Amino acid sequence: MKSFYHYLMKYRANKKNDALGEFARAAYDDHSFPKAETDYNEISSYLEMNGHYLPSMSVFDEAWELYQSEEAVPYLQN
Repeated sequence: MKSFYHYLMKYRANKKNDALGEFARAAYDDHSFPKAETDYNEISSYLEMNGHYLPSMSVFDEAWELYQSEEAVPYLQN
């Protein structure tokens, strides 16, 4: 499973005024962002203390739900 940061980077090219795109670009510029992290609580805690670039934590929650639905799918066994 790829890290949340790695997943988020696919939104960097979104248009301006797109909340996920703005979040991705700001996270990219945040050199302290926990780039290898996959744990919600760790990332959420980091953003609560350092995510001054987020207008609301709901942007992170929306991105996290997308991440979970697309990346945390268990592997199918034959």
